[in-house]
Amino acid sequence: MNTNRRQFLKACGLLGLGAAVNGVLPVVSEAARIGKEYSVHQTRLMMGTIVTITALHPSKQLGEEAVGRAFEEIKRLEAVFSRFDASTPVSVLNKDGKVSGIPAELAEVMDRSKRFGSLTDNTFDVTVQPVVDLFRAKQNLNGALDLSREEFEHALSLVGQQNLKLSGRSIRLDREGMGITLDGIAKGYIVDKASAVLAAHGAVNHMINAGGDIRTMGEKDKATPWTIAIEDPAKNGNYPTVITMNTGAVATSGGYEVFYDKKHMYSHLVSPVSGKSPNNVASVSVTAPTVMEADALATAVSIMQTRKGLQFINSLPGREALIIARTGEQFATPRWA
Repeated sequence: MNTNRRQFLKACGLLGLGAAVNGVLPVVSEAARIGKEYSVHQTRLMMGTIVTITALHPSKQLGEEAVGRAFEEIKRLEAVFSRFDASTPVSVLNKDGKVSGIPAELAEVMDRSKRFGSLTDNTFDVTVQPVVDLFRAKQNLNGALDLSREEFEHALSLVGQQNLKLSGRSIRLDREGMGITLDGIAKGYIVDKASAVLAAHGAVNHMINAGGDIRTMGEKDKATPWTIAIEDPAKNGNYPTVITMNTGAVATSGGYEVFYDKKHMYSHLVSPVSGKSPNNVASVSVTAPTVMEADALATAVSIMQTRKGLQFINSLPGREALIIARTGEQFATPRWA
């Protein structure tokens, strides 16, 4: 999609996981016969992005039902992780600094967030929300952000997953003013769960694309893998690379969709150490067994320097990465698809 996509989503209030929009969201659906199966294809606006599901099933009716149930699962989990609805546990946590009796899904994602934080030497950190909130409050798409050193340092002082405590079904933030954002992991988790629903309802061969968080299973048709075009961060309509995949996941992270100043120097991607957004990296794509992992790793590598990011992914068996610099230069791990 080109830059109109971001403008459209922003106008609808859809930038950010679980952002609400008034009125009825458009649904685009079609089904076509492919050999002995039907290919059911449906697109909706969910999770602050465009979500498309393509699923193969011997029955057109059951295929459509499987896709419908997958979207229902997305809607259910979106309500769990949204920070825009005041009644959700994430919103309660950000407001009160503590929450108990959280859903099992949120407990699982919070636990994995802490683990990914440790794995990435705390480059992945869900507590960067105070800095992101500051950038959003100072947003200036026609120029530069006017940030005072004092307010910036205060926001940065509230970042640090060591002050996020998880105990069973309870979460506590040890410093007043802290907050979390799960935008770098929850969407991937939700896509994985929707994929499981499709498989459970007989649509074993399928692909889900949620704004660059992509899960594939099986084949597009007989002996043909799924084809995935990595989005151009420069929005010039050129795809940096096209990969094929049977069962797996790929996620792309970059500051080109959600940014707060004219030159895109400040985005939703924030280093938990410096409080700054990565300015040399345009996008990072990571392949992994699950979208949740690919999502978190792509976020973390976006914060790392290019060499360090590639070395890090190289240390993880079965994971690969493509880094696109702002200059357009590409850097990839040796076995990138």
